[in-house]
Amino acid sequence: MNTELSCFAKRVRELITSPTAEFDPCQFSDLAVELFTLQFQANPAYRKVCEGRSLTPAGVKKFAQIPFVPTAAFKELELTSLAPAERTTVFYSSGTTEQLPSRHFHNQESRALYETSLWSWFSQNLFSASGLEMVNYELILLAPAPALAPHSSLVHMFEIIRQKLSAPSAAFVGRIGTDGSWTLDLTATLAALENQTNPAGHKPRLILGTAFSFVHLLDFMTSNNLRIRLPAGSRVMETGGYKNRSRTMPKADLHALITDRLGIAGENIQCEYGMSELSSQAYDRGSGITTRQFRFAPWARVQIISPENGEEVAADETGLIRVFDLANVFSVAAIQTEDLGIRRGEGFELVGRAHLAEARGCSLLAAPTPKHYANEP
Repeated sequence: MNTELSCFAKRVRELITSPTAEFDPCQFSDLAVELFTLQFQANPAYRKVCEGRSLTPAGVKKFAQIPFVPTAAFKELELTSLAPAERTTVFYSSGTTEQLPSRHFHNQESRALYETSLWSWFSQNLFSASGLEMVNYELILLAPAPALAPHSSLVHMFEIIRQKLSAPSAAFVGRIGTDGSWTLDLTATLAALENQTNPAGHKPRLILGTAFSFVHLLDFMTSNNLRIRLPAGSRVMETGGYKNRSRTMPKADLHALITDRLGIAGENIQCEYGMSELSSQAYDRGSGITTRQFRFAPWARVQIISPENGEEVAADETGLIRVFDLANVFSVAAIQTEDLGIRRGEGFELVGRAHLAEARGCSLLAAPTPKHYANEP
């Protein structure tokens, strides 16, 4: 066990849970450089990537200079500081069965930090925005239970939320199909949505699920001419793409269908952006009608990067989403995604996947390093 990384993880957990923590630009940059130095020393695969670009801690003095790793690298390299015997959990990326998944290894400490990060930012965004106490919600999870999907970071996230809300395990209404895909127990889902036979029936519903799970539910309700008017204050959090698991539809159309079939107003529909390679998530601050703008937790930073020159784009311009996540202590904190975003103030608007070929083999070592980040120390 790397004691220096363990100490750093403890400090980040304390900062996340401290009501006075600010993560101002200088503090964040200092922490980021410190974490890069530790990861360079303890993570052999990441060190090889950095040395392939002639970047070492000796030449990195500020956050802007830290070398990133493309998400595709997690499919081929073991980007972890944990020895094989220390890896108690592994999360795989979702996707089609033909794709090689990314792997994010955790031990007890890294998983505890991940859980602290996810709950802190989730509760701030979902409950602070609603004005309701978290105990007032009836939880419905459009996903399989953890025993059915033990390597899904999203299912693990949902399980932590379920535990924090003291919801029953029956909150999970998803199943695993014969081909390994996620399906819904529609009978259980509709029963949970209606549930007017006990005191919990009048509680607002908090429904969490992937976009494709909502499409499956809403298409079934439409084909059977079903509409449910959920109690006032009910909320939806939807996340992820469609991954060829349902028909695709524009975000606005999906949300309009949620409003039509479940009676949940657009301002009570929130979007989440995350991935298995990260330990922190982003939530949108849209109204349900206007442009939805995402923001990561204060212990993470996002830049929108031009694929042509590696520099951060100007406001309202489009580029690749890059994230530095201080909660990713035992893997790699600097992640280059394959997603496109538009820079909007301190946040970003999610556009979709970039049409890029996966980097493989030696190309992972030769990826360009950005020349400049705007507004960073």
